[in-house]
Amino acid sequence: MQFEAVIGLEVHAQLLTRSKIFCSCTTTFGSPPNTNTCPVCLGMPGVLPVLNRKSVECGLRLAVALGCEIRRRSIFARKNYFYPDLPKGYQISQFELPLAEHGRVEIEVDGRKKEIGITRIHLEEDAGKLIHSDTGDPFSYVDFNRSGIPLAEIVSEPDLRSPEEAHAYLVLLRSVLRYLGVCDGNMDEGSMRCDANISLRPRGEAAFGTRVELKNLNSFRFVKHGLAFEIRRQGQLLADGGTVHQETRMFDPARGETIIMRSKEDAHDYRYFPEPDLPPLLIEDSWIEKIRAEIPELPGPRKDRFVREYGLPNADAITLTEEKPLADYYEEVARASHHPKAAANWVLGEVLHLLKEKKLRIGELLFTSKDLAGMIGLLDIGTISGKIAKTVFEEMSRTGKPPGEIVREKNLVQITDEKAIVAAVEEAIRTNGKAVDQYLQGKQQALGFLVGQIMKGTRGKANPALANRLLRERLEELRKS
Repeated sequence: MQFEAVIGLEVHAQLLTRSKIFCSCTTTFGSPPNTNTCPVCLGMPGVLPVLNRKSVECGLRLAVALGCEIRRRSIFARKNYFYPDLPKGYQISQFELPLAEHGRVEIEVDGRKKEIGITRIHLEEDAGKLIHSDTGDPFSYVDFNRSGIPLAEIVSEPDLRSPEEAHAYLVLLRSVLRYLGVCDGNMDEGSMRCDANISLRPRGEAAFGTRVELKNLNSFRFVKHGLAFEIRRQGQLLADGGTVHQETRMFDPARGETIIMRSKEDAHDYRYFPEPDLPPLLIEDSWIEKIRAEIPELPGPRKDRFVREYGLPNADAITLTEEKPLADYYEEVARASHHPKAAANWVLGEVLHLLKEKKLRIGELLFTSKDLAGMIGLLDIGTISGKIAKTVFEEMSRTGKPPGEIVREKNLVQITDEKAIVAAVEEAIRTNGKAVDQYLQGKQQALGFLVGQIMKGTRGKANPALANRLLRERLEELRKS
């Protein structure tokens, strides 16, 4: 029997606010443990939460971008459970009346597009963090700095059918969060975390199987590998006549498999009830329309436009639009140079290589998009050759000088004078008789060697196409003589 995977993802995105959701403590990452705390986020008796308006605005931006229906009246609730990193013994969240519902995104896997539904987006506070001893101590530490940090939880419909689709969904969602400026998406810092619900059913059946939750997946790779293992595990269990139990599991990357944590709780286990210290959250239409007008062009539509408007291959457009700063930079180069394909080649090649090698962000480059466009222009009109352009790019990245200045200072102007190149051709033929003989005997690879000698003799400044033509003409003369 063949089985089909049914996957839904719950993504927790830490919202980019300067203070926590219900108090004025800072949200700065990396502070010493338990220094960003106060009586409110520590859950002391008698304190009252006050909702952070900026966190609501971030949630609304996300809801508008994902095409959700926004509730004009939503309420906060207490989600009750005990854990050492939850100082109040409950988490303030939203349950029956969330901020937004019924959205959608379009993912692309292997050139195939698919719409994934968004069940709901709700706001909540984060818990603290347990730090387990790595020295063998029989206890753990608790850091409450994260307690009370604002989160948006994005719950997908169970529309995903493979680990690859889940990966594509997460990559797109992180890109949208970053485009909107509502979350930095740094999974290694915990500002974007994912839980995955997965079940199997016989292919062709409509009813869902028993679902298993994979908890706290903190990298795209772990999501992909954890889901792949769970599909194999559940599939083998069902094929052998066994039963899949509803439970919570974790992915162990060292072993490459999932491990049971506990039997899965249902919503009623949390004993939700309305938060008595917070009034209903009321959203005015004017606020939503103001936010709607401020939403930037998102990665999906921008990718499609790059393909349509600039004639880029789909894969190149996907890479260029994944991060907004890179997409902005590319578009500036493309428009200033009037050569969008050449701009894409340089950004996807040398620029991305430089960023990775030097561990830089696009805004930390010493040269501007205008400088790169200027260099492409010099290449286009024949002032410099492709080889010289690599030299100019390296100098731009090292010094930040504009390309024209570099070309003048280093005398890098391409040689296009036929007389000068003919002289270099004659010198290459005179000093490389063996290669000339090989070419005349039909060995075409000897031509490349001779062109290389011409370029070497002109310090890379000879126009390659012109040098190639003049060399061929001279060699053919020798063949006939």
